[in-house]
Amino acid sequence: MIRHLIAAFAFCAVLAAPIRAGAEGVLVFAAASLKTALDELASGFEQQTGQPVTVSYAASSVLARQIQLGAPADLFISANRDWMDVLQQGGLIDPASRVDLLGNGLVLIGAQGSAGAEIGPGFDLQSRLGGGFLAMALVDAVPAGIYGKAALQGLGLWEGVRTQVAQADNVRAALALVATGAAPMGIVYRTDARAEGRVQVVAPIPSDLHPPILYPAALTRSAGPEAADFLNYLQSDHAGAVFLGQGFSLPIE
Repeated sequence: MIRHLIAAFAFCAVLAAPIRAGAEGVLVFAAASLKTALDELASGFEQQTGQPVTVSYAASSVLARQIQLGAPADLFISANRDWMDVLQQGGLIDPASRVDLLGNGLVLIGAQGSAGAEIGPGFDLQSRLGGGFLAMALVDAVPAGIYGKAALQGLGLWEGVRTQVAQADNVRAALALVATGAAPMGIVYRTDARAEGRVQVVAPIPSDLHPPILYPAALTRSAGPEAADFLNYLQSDHAGAVFLGQGFSLPIE
């Protein structure tokens, strides 16, 4: 049954080839965890400049592969550096435009009313799952899943729960599994937990258990001046306030 539920939420990872309404505008490929904040900022940019912004959300791995296959993105915002590195090594982004835009953290979530906990040595995750599934993004491909697996390995918990992990195509799909009750617990970004009222944070996951969570952004080689303007807008004080309000952190240069 869980496979069918995961498939039902996999729509976030399946992107049709984006179609622009006209020659102008900005096409952004962005990690799924950015949706709430980026939707707000894209709307604000459109109102301010009159330039339309279209954003396609999915796992960073999916988006990077689409760009490799020729998808006409102007701006790529990844949830980790590795996928941006892949595109840079392939000559598909403008390295001079690359910037670490945001930071984030991981949390263990459950349904509203779940008891809080402190994650550390001896944390009994299996008991908390009660025979149910732990929702995570794909642990070998999607940044949120990669970070989450690293954290569980650092705690010595991975081998005990890996057969109970329900892997979703991206972090928002993992969030949806917990929000709808298909999985009792999940590991997502703290920003995702804030964006979904049907879940609550059971415990923050210590940041020293996984590599730093950073969101690099860069223009593609085919990007026009409107895309550069939007990337600058995302680094403005106004955008920073929106991101901070959604639970992101701003990297210190």
